[in-house]
Amino acid sequence: MFDSLIHIKKAIGTLNPQHVRDLSERPIRIALHASNQDAYRQMEEFFLSQLTPARRRQSALLLARAPIPPSTQPFDLHVYDSGTLAPEKALVFHPHHTQAFVLKVLANNPSSGVVLAQRFVPFRRPFIDRVIAKTARENTLFSISTALPDVIPSIIELPWAVAEFASDTAFLTMNQVRMAFLLAAASDREVGYMQQKAEIASVIGSAFGWRALARQLVGKIPFGGGLIAKAAVAYAGTRVLGLSLERYYSIGFTYTREERDQIYSEAFRQGKQVALKMVSYIRPELTAKLNGRAQQR
Repeated sequence: MFDSLIHIKKAIGTLNPQHVRDLSERPIRIALHASNQDAYRQMEEFFLSQLTPARRRQSALLLARAPIPPSTQPFDLHVYDSGTLAPEKALVFHPHHTQAFVLKVLANNPSSGVVLAQRFVPFRRPFIDRVIAKTARENTLFSISTALPDVIPSIIELPWAVAEFASDTAFLTMNQVRMAFLLAAASDREVGYMQQKAEIASVIGSAFGWRALARQLVGKIPFGGGLIAKAAVAYAGTRVLGLSLERYYSIGFTYTREERDQIYSEAFRQGKQVALKMVSYIRPELTAKLNGRAQQR
């Protein structure tokens, strides 16, 4: 455990929360294009909904109605009301299909996801869901890669070099701390080691629990099944942590033990399927064997 803590400390030391702060503080300006005043108000109300009065005033400054004066600084996003003639592949706002609109904006503007989530509540939960899902997949992939080292680095592309980390626990913990930074920023909370010391302590503490569970499962199951179980624990542990942080940042408290157990059970089942798909792509010759062993669990 002492060695693992040293590795975790070294891994976390590679993170710089200022990078996440910079993402949340980057300027963003949105030009709205509509055919009438009611359409403008409808779009503005969508963007500014659920904000406190103070934050609403601040975020309103990021929106501008077209036509835009020539002297105005360039805009990062142009959003068209469904009643206007929009350019091809433009972002079109349909008042009855707002979820699809949000997902398209986030997919087309990944570098603006943090600031959009922080400044405009309709983007917050979808962005957080994307961060949790991405982190869970990365941790699943890393867990698989340590059992199949011959696929690194030619097939798997990870956000950090595998060789820099002495253990699964160090990498998974570091990636979860990075997730905590992103979730805090998206939730309009302070970001940093001191500002999030309670959350980071929870991440580090839970790391040993997931590690012990993964080792226990691997020890009980032959190679193939153990690989999938280990990867599923990485996925489920990351997902439970992410959802718990999201709940804490949104309402001030987290899940009960019973609720976490239920979320973990479902996430573990999802994690097995995600791991099987990854292995089937990386090592297709193992797919049939792993599918059979996974079904036995």
